[in-house]
Amino acid sequence: MALVPVLVALPFLVHGGGWDLIAQFLLAALHPSLDPLVLGSALSGLGVTVAIALLGWALSLALGLGAGLLSSRTLWATAWGLRWPAELIRRLLALPRSIHELLWGLLLLQLLGLQPAVAVLAIALPFGALVARVVADQLDALPGARLEALRAAGAPAGPALLTALGPALLPGVISYGGYRLECALRSATLLGVFGLGGLGTDLRLTLQSLQFNELWSGLWLLLATMLVLEGLVRLLRRRWCLPNRFGAGASGVGRRGREIAFLILLLLPLLLLQARAIGVDPMVLLHWNPLPNWGTSLRPAEVLALPWASLVGQTLGLTLLAAALAVGLAPLLLLLVAPWPWGRVLLQLVWALGRLWPPPLTALLLLFALKPGLVTAALALGFHNLGILGRLLLEAAEAAPEGAEQALAVAGTGPRLALLHGRYSALARSYLAYGAYRSDVILRETVVVGLVGAAGLGTALLEALSSFAWDQLLALMAVYALLTLVGEDLSDRARRRLLRCP
Repeated sequence: MALVPVLVALPFLVHGGGWDLIAQFLLAALHPSLDPLVLGSALSGLGVTVAIALLGWALSLALGLGAGLLSSRTLWATAWGLRWPAELIRRLLALPRSIHELLWGLLLLQLLGLQPAVAVLAIALPFGALVARVVADQLDALPGARLEALRAAGAPAGPALLTALGPALLPGVISYGGYRLECALRSATLLGVFGLGGLGTDLRLTLQSLQFNELWSGLWLLLATMLVLEGLVRLLRRRWCLPNRFGAGASGVGRRGREIAFLILLLLPLLLLQARAIGVDPMVLLHWNPLPNWGTSLRPAEVLALPWASLVGQTLGLTLLAAALAVGLAPLLLLLVAPWPWGRVLLQLVWALGRLWPPPLTALLLLFALKPGLVTAALALGFHNLGILGRLLLEAAEAAPEGAEQALAVAGTGPRLALLHGRYSALARSYLAYGAYRSDVILRETVVVGLVGAAGLGTALLEALSSFAWDQLLALMAVYALLTLVGEDLSDRARRRLLRCP
């Protein structure tokens, strides 16, 4: 259904000026530049992007684990017999996670200047709050019988919590931590697009200067890095999140813990070397620049004069349209290519590029052929999230039992119907539940395409930031935070309802 308004609107959005440029862009994928200078620049930018991603990811895990424990109702109730401090900390952590990492980067850029630490903190702050929420939720959802037995036997609160809940919490933290590493790489690339260093800056400059061969040199390198990273994360998840690979009982848990501790010891020197290589200096956090025009920018009348209803409506409309495109197209495309194995491989490649290619660059590319507006922005966001949802659906389908699909195929059902009724029907509830979560993420991401002049609150945010209208900026950020928190609550409710047994 989401395709209907898009197909209706497209004829009115198309202009005739850029189809040859899009064709050149696609053909350049087959002929990336192999010039040593271009490759050297791309590799240098890629090194900065990977370093920023790893440093931001590691810092977010450290912050998230600590904040997640502090916001756990189980921990507070066990150690001190209280629950309200956990609720208070949860409410405080809602604000940093509701603000997109790009906004964090642009604000910190004003306060700290153009420093590599800005990009690292821009990833670590919202990601840390997201990790804290997941850790606290997983910890509070674990069965408490073993913990209660240990406490009844006289065990202190700390050792009892670690013994009863630590091993059960570890697989979920490892799995989510690996996912956040992939997100950190995408976020580091996105921050580079907006001038905060790394390969993203090169990608945007080559796109704007129409040097498509050079652009694809960097993009293929980034894609290869992402695929290697995904493969490594998948390998570690399989090894550490499946206890039977280590044997049953405490020996398997102990071996898994020792391997994780050894990896952390190897990772720490690597992180320090990367921080030194890109010039991250923690001391810059002690020197804050005053915000320009702060004292003269407080004008409440201008804040109230903003077209709030229109801005909020455009943002919500953009979110719903992009989410519908991403959620609805993934299973449809897999069904269309079901009879052809090569079609699935091609689809996986396109989805990998969609996950990797930052939405602002997709929006800029679409502007070669389409007029700016809500539909253009929704296509950019939808393509990016389609890559993420498509990969998730494909992995879930490959892991699902094949018995029902094979039975339908033997009975003479076509490959598409056999796949739909034999495999996808069993995955529908969990897929839609994750789609609800992605809708919440898309709401945060609307600021990204808004910042390239697409639609909604993001455009107003850019204008307020560029003119140092801090009163408008703070008001817009507050509305964005409120919308994302409401969207987060609605997506949580939708997930719980979808995952509830019928």
